[in-house]
Amino acid sequence: MTDPDFWNDQQKAQGIINEANGLKELVGQFHSMNDMHENLDLTFELLKEEQDEDLQNELVEELTELVNQMNEYELQALLSEPYDKNNAILELHPGAGGTESQDWGSMLLRMYTRWAEKQGFKVETLDYLAGDEAGIKSVTLLIKGHNAYGYLKAEKGVHRLVRISPFDSSGRRHTSFVSCDVMPEFNDDIQIEIRTEDLKVDTYRATGAGGQHINTTDSAVRITHIPTGVVVQCQTERSQIKNRERAMNMLKSKLYQLQIEEQQAKLDEIRGEKNDIAWGSQIRSYVFHPYSMVKDHRTGAETGNVQAVMDGDLNSFIDAYLRSKLA
Repeated sequence: MTDPDFWNDQQKAQGIINEANGLKELVGQFHSMNDMHENLDLTFELLKEEQDEDLQNELVEELTELVNQMNEYELQALLSEPYDKNNAILELHPGAGGTESQDWGSMLLRMYTRWAEKQGFKVETLDYLAGDEAGIKSVTLLIKGHNAYGYLKAEKGVHRLVRISPFDSSGRRHTSFVSCDVMPEFNDDIQIEIRTEDLKVDTYRATGAGGQHINTTDSAVRITHIPTGVVVQCQTERSQIKNRERAMNMLKSKLYQLQIEEQQAKLDEIRGEKNDIAWGSQIRSYVFHPYSMVKDHRTGAETGNVQAVMDGDLNSFIDAYLRSKLA
């Protein structure tokens, strides 16, 4: 950072600063836990000399807090895959079911936004397509923060909702599905060959809920990668040039993700593993009726506090998934 040329490339410089801040936080947490441990040692020595109920309660509380901090610290330290530290691009796509599934998509959008805010991450809406009557047809978020992708990769898959539909006058129970796709954000830190002749670029007028999302020019950009059929679009910037630049970065992320998935599929084939990625193979179920429960089908983690989960309390599920992959 003391290099005179450090700020010549602001995007690269900001990436280095974010990484440095993440490492500083990790070191700071270690020193904080070390101080807590020393204080616990002193409290324990005092208790051995003289029994004191208040002091004993204080010891139990501080010990519980230290254990919780150590578990969180361990998880952060174990997020060591190449792009875990990157920002995350999260996409939500409702399945068949019209208004019901589109409403479920908007509920998940709120859930992930709340989760990101609780983690201290910043959320940008890169693309938003509203539903016909309610909810969303699709949304793309950029979630910015150290280890954002490392955590959110646990959310990739199909999310299933069971509830009494507010859109059904007969009060019947409905099942809805929304797919969640998560990719690391890339700028110039990976090399993906994308030929100009393989791209179809369309421009269109940005749409949204109003205000800054409404533009009077065709500034929104949609890019189709013809060989793979991958489509990305961005409408968050007022400038078509900036939207195109962001869309290209999203395309790089998607193509890289495809490469990773192809490599994993080959490894699974060699190992004799078969992973069903069909639409029906949900990773998590959210049941509002006839009982309240959220259950992750990969790890078995579950909770009856559905409202807390919908308010962004996802860390127990993310923690269980990441630890299962590290086992």
